[in-house]
Amino acid sequence: MKKLFATLALGLSLGLGLFGTTSLATAQTAPAAVTAPAAEAKPEAAPAAEATEAAPAAVPNKGDIAWMMVATILVIMMVIPGLALFYGGLVRSKNMLSVLMQVVVTFSMITVLWFIYGYSLAFTEGNAFIGGFDRLFMKGIWDNAAGTFANAATFSKGVVIPEISFAAFQATFAGITCALIVGAFAERIKFSAVLAFMVLWFTFSYLPIAHMVWFWMGPDAYTAKEVADEMTSKAGLIWQWGALDFAGGTVVHINAAVAGLVGAFMVGKRVGYGRESMAPHSLTLTMVGASLLWVGWFGFNAGSALEANGFAALAFINTLVATAGAVLAWCVGEALMRGKASMLGAASGAVAGLVAITPAAGNVGIGGGLVIGIVAGFACLWGVNGLKKMLGADDSLDVFGVHGVGGIVGALLTGVFNSPALGGPSAVGDWVTVAMIAPDAYSIAAQVWTQAKAVLLTVVWSGVVSVVAFKIVDLTIGLRVTEEEEREGLDISSHGESAYHG
Repeated sequence: MKKLFATLALGLSLGLGLFGTTSLATAQTAPAAVTAPAAEAKPEAAPAAEATEAAPAAVPNKGDIAWMMVATILVIMMVIPGLALFYGGLVRSKNMLSVLMQVVVTFSMITVLWFIYGYSLAFTEGNAFIGGFDRLFMKGIWDNAAGTFANAATFSKGVVIPEISFAAFQATFAGITCALIVGAFAERIKFSAVLAFMVLWFTFSYLPIAHMVWFWMGPDAYTAKEVADEMTSKAGLIWQWGALDFAGGTVVHINAAVAGLVGAFMVGKRVGYGRESMAPHSLTLTMVGASLLWVGWFGFNAGSALEANGFAALAFINTLVATAGAVLAWCVGEALMRGKASMLGAASGAVAGLVAITPAAGNVGIGGGLVIGIVAGFACLWGVNGLKKMLGADDSLDVFGVHGVGGIVGALLTGVFNSPALGGPSAVGDWVTVAMIAPDAYSIAAQVWTQAKAVLLTVVWSGVVSVVAFKIVDLTIGLRVTEEEEREGLDISSHGESAYHG
C-alpha cells in the first residue's frame, strides 16, 4: 500500500506540475466559460458565462436546477450499481467482488480528484488543450461580492444554472469514464495498479479531451460579430473545429475504450484464455446492471442539455428509441449468426445503442436516432466477435467492441443526421444571434470529416497517454497479480473476501 500511495501522489504531482507549466497565461479568478456535454450546436445549452456589466444578472431557474440534480443522481446510479453489476455478472464468481471494488473505488477516487483539480483543468479558460487553475479546490464557487453561488451558463443566452450543479454533473461523467476502462483487463490486474493508472490517465487524457471537446466561452460572450472569432479562439481545440458531441461519444466512450484496449494488450491475456471456460457467472446480475444503465442514461444524455427544455426532451426520446433499435438489431444479427438470440446479446445491444446515441442525442432527429441505434447494434455485434478476433486482445468484457465501435459509429453518424434535411436540428451557424444553419447550407461531408478528426485525435491522444501510463505503473508497482493469485480469484487474493459462500 505504501507503493500505491506513493504512486498516487506522484501521479497527482506530475499532473498538476505539467499543466501548471503549460496551461495558463490567461487564467481568471472565475471560469470564463463552463460547458457541458451538450449539443455544441444547439441554441439551448452551453457552458459557463459571465454576465456583462451592462446586462442584469441572470437568475437560475428552479426547474433547471432540480432537473440537473436529478440527472446527476441518475448518472451516479449508472455507475453504482448499474455498471458495477453489469460488469460483475460478466466475470467468473471468484472475481465478482474485485470488479465491484474497482468500479466503486475508481469512481470515488476520480470524484475526489475532480473537485481538487480536475474540474478546473477541464472547464476553465486556458489554451486549446487544457484549462487553468481558477477553480483549484473549487475556489471561487461562492461569489463573496454577490453573496451567492457563481453561475454557469447553459446553451441559451441569458440562461444560467449554479456552477456547483454543473460541476457535480460533470464529476459523474469523469467517474464513469474511468470506471468503464476496468472491464477491459478484469480478472488479472492488481487493485493498486488500477488506481495508479486511473490517476495518470484521468489527469493526462480525460481532462484534456474534455477541455478540447466541451470548453468554450458560452453564448453570452458572443455579444457582437466583432468578438465572435476571438471568443471561439479561446475554446477547446475540438470545439473550435465544430465537432458535435452532445454527451460524450469522444470524451467518454472512445476515450475509455482506447485506454481499455491498450490495457488489454499491456496487461496480457488471462491465464487459460482460449482454453478454459470463462463464461459469465450471473447473467441475471448483468441484466439488472444493463437495466439500471438504460434508466440512468436518460440523466446522462438528457441532462447534457443543462436545461429542462426541448433539447433535453429530444435527447430523452432518442435515448429511448435508439437503444430499443439496437437491442432488436443485435438480436436479429445473433439469430442470423447462431440461430438463437441470447439475453446477453440483448443486454449488450442495449449498451451499444446507449453508447452510439450519446454524441447524437440532442443533435439528431428521432428518425436519425433510430437509424444510429440499429446500425450500432449490428456494428457492435461485429465488434465483439469479428473485430475482437482480428485484434487478438483479451478485452475481458468487450469494452472496445461496444464502447469503442459504438462511440465511433455514433460520432460519425451524428455528422450525417444532424443535417436539417434528414430531420436534425443542425449546427448553430452564428452564436451572436443563435441562428441555425439553413438546410441548403449544411454540408454532411464537411461535418462528418470534422467528426472524424475529433475521433482520430481522441484515439491517438488516449492511446499514447495509456501506453505511457501503463508502462509507468508496470515499472513501479507492476500490473498483474501472480498466476497463483489469478487462479485463486481476485476476491480472495486481493480483497480477502468472497462474493458467495457454500
